[in-house]
Amino acid sequence: MSNEQEFEYDGPSKSQVKREMHELQQIGKTLVELSKADRDRIPLGEKLIDAIDIAHRIKSREALRRQIQYIGKVMRTIDMEPIVDALAKIERGNLELSHRFHKLEALRDRIVAEGNPVIEEVVSTYPTADRQQLRQLTRQINKEKENNKPSGASKKLFQYLRELESER
Repeated sequence: MSNEQEFEYDGPSKSQVKREMHELQQIGKTLVELSKADRDRIPLGEKLIDAIDIAHRIKSREALRRQIQYIGKVMRTIDMEPIVDALAKIERGNLELSHRFHKLEALRDRIVAEGNPVIEEVVSTYPTADRQQLRQLTRQINKEKENNKPSGASKKLFQYLRELESER
């Protein structure tokens, strides 16, 4: 026998197994935190759905931690690729929605700051926009600012812009 020993691959190391379990637990925690509507868009097995439903009913922090560990254990037995893909798609959708809201907020702020030129821009961009309503809301926002009142008109303007965007 030589001094060089041949080593056979015994599978992943204990550390690698722990890292994979922590990843699955993070995915499980994400699944628990999702809304029911988002969770319904993900292909989950019956056993995993039951485990997530139980996690929603748990109030104790330690019990919830153990339940998420159990969810990770359940996920070891299923194909994770469709779940990970669906989670990524939901995340992209949420980021896109957030980006659209930020654009509408910026447009609202420009309308308040610059007035008629931006209102005309909005009317040309959104053909169903009501010029009169935009002007009234802008005047109302400015009046509320002068009187140091909370800006309810600002919310109304944002909602109106959001309606226009959804009609588009």
